[in-house]
Amino acid sequence: MMLRPTTRSCLVSIRSLSSSNLLPAVAGNGPNDLLNEVRLLSSRGQLQEALSLFYNTPPQLHSLQTYATLFHECARRGYLQQGLSLHHFMLAHFPNSTSDLFVTNHLINMYSKCGYLQHAQKLFDEMTERNVVSWTALVSGYAQFGQSAESFRLFLGMLGDRRSRPNEFAFTSVLSSCDDLRGKQLHALVLKMGLDASVYVANALITMYSKNYKVEEAWTLFKSLGCWTQVSWNSMIAGFQLAKLGMHAVGVFVKMHHEGIGFNRATLLSVFSSLCGSNDIEMDLGLKFCFQVYCLSVKTGFISEVEVATAFMKAYSELGGDISEFYHLFLETSCQDIIFWTSMITAFAERDPVKAFSLYQQLLREDLRPDLYTFSIVLKACAGFVTELHASAIHSQVIKAGFEDDTVLRNALIHAYTRCGSITLSKKVFEEMGCRDLVSWNSVLKAYGLHGKAKEALQLFQQMDLKPDTATFVALLSACSHSGMVEEGLRIFDSMFKDHGIIPQLDHYACMVDILGRAGRITEAEELIRRMPMEPDSVVWSALLGSCRKHGETQLAKIAVSKLKQMEPEKSLGYVQMSNIYSSGGRFNEAGTIRKEMDGSGVKKEPGLSWIEVGNQVHEFASGGRHHPQRDAICTKLQVLIGQLREIGYVPETSLALHDIEEEHKQEQLFHHSEKMALAFALMNEGNLHCGGNVIRIMKNIRICVDCHNFMKLASDFLQKEIIVRDSNRFHHFKNKICSCNDYW
Repeated sequence: MMLRPTTRSCLVSIRSLSSSNLLPAVAGNGPNDLLNEVRLLSSRGQLQEALSLFYNTPPQLHSLQTYATLFHECARRGYLQQGLSLHHFMLAHFPNSTSDLFVTNHLINMYSKCGYLQHAQKLFDEMTERNVVSWTALVSGYAQFGQSAESFRLFLGMLGDRRSRPNEFAFTSVLSSCDDLRGKQLHALVLKMGLDASVYVANALITMYSKNYKVEEAWTLFKSLGCWTQVSWNSMIAGFQLAKLGMHAVGVFVKMHHEGIGFNRATLLSVFSSLCGSNDIEMDLGLKFCFQVYCLSVKTGFISEVEVATAFMKAYSELGGDISEFYHLFLETSCQDIIFWTSMITAFAERDPVKAFSLYQQLLREDLRPDLYTFSIVLKACAGFVTELHASAIHSQVIKAGFEDDTVLRNALIHAYTRCGSITLSKKVFEEMGCRDLVSWNSVLKAYGLHGKAKEALQLFQQMDLKPDTATFVALLSACSHSGMVEEGLRIFDSMFKDHGIIPQLDHYACMVDILGRAGRITEAEELIRRMPMEPDSVVWSALLGSCRKHGETQLAKIAVSKLKQMEPEKSLGYVQMSNIYSSGGRFNEAGTIRKEMDGSGVKKEPGLSWIEVGNQVHEFASGGRHHPQRDAICTKLQVLIGQLREIGYVPETSLALHDIEEEHKQEQLFHHSEKMALAFALMNEGNLHCGGNVIRIMKNIRICVDCHNFMKLASDFLQKEIIVRDSNRFHHFKNKICSCNDYW
């Protein structure tokens, strides 16, 4: 059967390729001359030219080896649509070509590497003869795209084929996506077949154990190796990084350096990442070591790579270092190229979007031309703004620069518009995409979930023309959680492995605990945690604790709080939630004890803040509006609005005000929560708001409280405006007394 692409607009036109008049002449008249010329062009990275030359020559000069060479290059570069067109062309001129083992193996490899696994599987199933390459290519494809069950199933089939004994590369492929149970079975088989001496297999085993949080087994295996390659060291450092054991990762790196083993980009990325969020390293020590590794990066030249520079900036800032020091150093250096500018923007993108955007504007004033990576990082910063104005401005520049069809940038636009509250623009970007990858689908599914459109997310999922991955199901389960769709969530969770061969991970279990717990099915949520095949993390326990607070489940809450204190002793969530559970139940003495324990531990509660954009300026509000220069005028405006809303039924939720997890500060009045202050300020500046003031957008760093939620519903009806509040959990679209969350948040 002839294979056809699913997205018509992505096809490379053979006619347009053939029309090129800039093709090199073939230095002879035989198939070998064409093959050599195609190989030469491909080796130079000129695959499009190689394809043009190929299509411009008579079919009688096309050998199967030339086809195989081009399929190989398409696989290496991920050129799926070009490969599809070439396969189509080959079938038209060589109908029996797929009976050739060599060519078919290259086709399976190309489709596998590009994620078209159904095509690869179909070709594999139709083969009359297979060898170890046939099996390994498909096993690797399934593993690469997260379909571990299919990869393992196929590997077992390979074991039953006497002509295709698995080699070290087959083991390396299947191990890359295994859970620890299957991994241990494969480890035993490795020992039985005598492949444990292979450094490739040993490295794959170390990575497998590390990814499955079995870092002790990985370390034991690492120490037992007779010799270590750079990959062995990198695998072990990455393993400790995944386990959040920064000091162990640092220790391995130091030993590696002392042994004279050269490090590479991957080593540095793992080392810098291991310093972020580590459970076993003090900040001062981590900061010192971070700077030492930075010096090594400068000495070896790796710091010029944007990923390495970005990883350093992130680690240094998270450890308490002052990035502004490096900003001044950066301004003084003579090497201010686009890579360093992009690195600086990346360092500020998440924690200070305004500074990141300012750096981008300065970059333009220096007459530097942003590249794809620069645009993607600036769009990431734009996602931190309250409105979509900045994202729209960058969108225009992306189009002007000729990057409008780039899939990565389209995905970044979907994310930015989503986070700025415009689901309409996110959807528009997605629908206009000619070629969508998995990130595109996952991004728009997540967007629907965040904006309370779970049904739309599930409907869109049915239209996916790509195999879903783990992130797809996190987006779907989160959407169900935000909308209270319990049965749908359970069905999706069960289908992950049964229908898609995807093993649920921590994020999926956290979503399910949240889905069950919010619905009051706390016993089921607890049972699910007990049955988890891995240790629950802080996200899982936080989800359970939130459910306990909502439904007044004190005893189970104590267990969750105890776990959170162990995992995140510096965070206030466990203390505050437990205090509020006691307060809601009238047990104020116990609540006071928890607060004293929190104070004694030196843990501080994160203050509630809200932001709003007026004109081109972002205004920040704390509870009570303190520090804002127009505080008195804002409070006066707010008091008037409160009075007007009282007349149409607003009743403050004072019973919760002093005990709610989202209270701003106990000494502040309920009326002066930060989002109410932001709303009042917006009304004072209607003429300078985006969309002419018809839509008011507010961003908040913690979850909106019950009283403010009720207040916004009534205000939206009274003011005849849509009020969009983005809190730490989701978006709330208030309009005509109704919220998009249907009061389920």
